[in-house]
Amino acid sequence: MLYFSTIQLLRFHFSFFLVPVYLFAISQAPGVNVENAIVIFIILHLLVYPSSNGYNSYMDRDETSIGGLQSPLQPTKQLFYVSVVLDVLALLVSLYISILFSFGVLLYVIASRAYSYRRIRLKQYAVVGFLTVFIFQGAVIFWLTYYGAQAEKSLSVPLLPCVISSFLIGALYPLTQIYQHAEDKQDGVITISYLLGKRGTFLFSMLLFTTAAVLLAIWFQMKGQFNLFYLFLLLTVPVVVFFLYWMKRVYQNGLAANFKNSLLMNVTATFCTAAYFTTLIIIK
Repeated sequence: MLYFSTIQLLRFHFSFFLVPVYLFAISQAPGVNVENAIVIFIILHLLVYPSSNGYNSYMDRDETSIGGLQSPLQPTKQLFYVSVVLDVLALLVSLYISILFSFGVLLYVIASRAYSYRRIRLKQYAVVGFLTVFIFQGAVIFWLTYYGAQAEKSLSVPLLPCVISSFLIGALYPLTQIYQHAEDKQDGVITISYLLGKRGTFLFSMLLFTTAAVLLAIWFQMKGQFNLFYLFLLLTVPVVVFFLYWMKRVYQNGLAANFKNSLLMNVTATFCTAAYFTTLIIIK
């Protein structure tokens, strides 16, 4: 029987925040096999991501708010075993897509473990920890989804959308750390947000999101579909508005950099970008 703490700390709902990269890849991949696309969604969002969340919580044993959870429970050894089982299942199911896809999932799992494992703990290094998330949750996931969802399994995956995915992930990631500076430092972790400071975190995220938008414009210009970029600007208006509103509040009072506002930022950005990429899938 699964303990409630185990179920809570797997944070299945947190997988929602990583859906946009998957949807982006599906919207751009040619000749998508629907069955493959569904299997990949299950592998990533119901197995790989929850396992990563659970393992991270097992290593961190947070007592204050973390991504997607305001009051996390303390983990038990069961959480560790469940995370291992989920990883094994993910690798086995991935073989249905291909051996190469399964190998890519293995690389993601290894990176995830290195990020959290106490004897390696990449997350304790501001730049290295950031780049681990930037590369694997962005470019690597886009590549795997784009490749695996195709009926023909072509290795010809465009580089630019991979880079765009990383910038979209990178723009949001520091904002999830902005309220945890004291707790992270106490645990020996120097995050990119702590390194930049609260004001610097907003400027950094603004720069990355702007870069993602410019690269997206270039991508659709190359494809002769620039009208789809205008749609991106339209559907992400709420993201920009809330970001600027929250930024102004934090500049006036640092206490506004809290869990509630970070979660609202995450939900707003995820919902709007997911709606955009879903629209692209429907149009296609």
